[in-house]
Amino acid sequence: MSEEHIVQPKKYVGFDTITTQIENRLLKRGFQFNIMAVGRSGLGKSTLLNTLFSSPLAQSHGRRSVNEPIEKTTEVKISDHVLVENNVRLNINVIDTPGFGDQINNEKCWEPLVKYIKEQHSQYLRKELTAQRERQIQDTRVHCILYFIQPNGEKLKQLDIQALKKLSEIANVVPIIAKSDSLTLDERAEFKKLLQNEFIKYNFNIYPYDSEDLYEDERQLNEDIKSLIPFAIVGSDREIQVNGELVKGRKTKWGAINVEDVSQCEFVFLRDFLTRTHLQDLIETTSLVHYETFRLKQLIALKENASNPNRQLGATLGSSNQQAQVPNGTHNTAAAY
Repeated sequence: MSEEHIVQPKKYVGFDTITTQIENRLLKRGFQFNIMAVGRSGLGKSTLLNTLFSSPLAQSHGRRSVNEPIEKTTEVKISDHVLVENNVRLNINVIDTPGFGDQINNEKCWEPLVKYIKEQHSQYLRKELTAQRERQIQDTRVHCILYFIQPNGEKLKQLDIQALKKLSEIANVVPIIAKSDSLTLDERAEFKKLLQNEFIKYNFNIYPYDSEDLYEDERQLNEDIKSLIPFAIVGSDREIQVNGELVKGRKTKWGAINVEDVSQCEFVFLRDFLTRTHLQDLIETTSLVHYETFRLKQLIALKENASNPNRQLGATLGSSNQQAQVPNGTHNTAAAY
């Protein structure tokens, strides 16, 4: 293998402008970010999403009173929006999951979510494998899952254990303690430590991940973030007056809660993590880790099927009732993932 020779041009050439060229092209195209909120009704999922992006992105699909009927199954509801900030265009899909965890028997209520995530990978792969594929494939893959945990101070329920296990295997999962203002600071710290031990005990693959490609400062940032997870959050898309200033928060009979005050909750840490330091990494990790794992398994299954004409791919992949057509006429399904 030849040695790398670094040469400094004697005159200015101009190829250092390639970063500006890339930036201009990306700005013209915009960025796609798909975020899913998972948790029981009443935990403030829609409110938090609206607070995170300072925009009315999500509407509550949960029950507004105890008299409203409970959804029979977990649903997946998507709303798409375009946000523009300093000429940066963010196309964002907000994926809500009404009905999750609201039944008396919540066995396998996470399955519609797992199915949806796998289907987005499957659709992307089919488009990628077409002979005349789109120049820019529309990306509907789930880049981040915010998993809302009840602020009850208890160990994870079986539903949470199973759901976190299944979801963290196929997507970037960020757990949060919802409505953390219902806990005192001491209770919050104890609950956070309890949950961190639970994550270790059940070996959940929680985002962000360790990687040898990280610089030292990036590695340290990730360690700092891991120490905060699960983020203890209070959300509010309303403005209130605190000390003569308008801030996002809400008033209670005990006083005012400023969601951007780090002494009261960890909303700012979550917002900065999702939007200011790890937004691009969430997108790339979805593509290079989760989708790549899915893609590899699918192509291996297709290859094995092609080498054995008498073998049905449905049997190879374990399920034939969720099949989708791929370009060569062979059936493909997300069940292998």
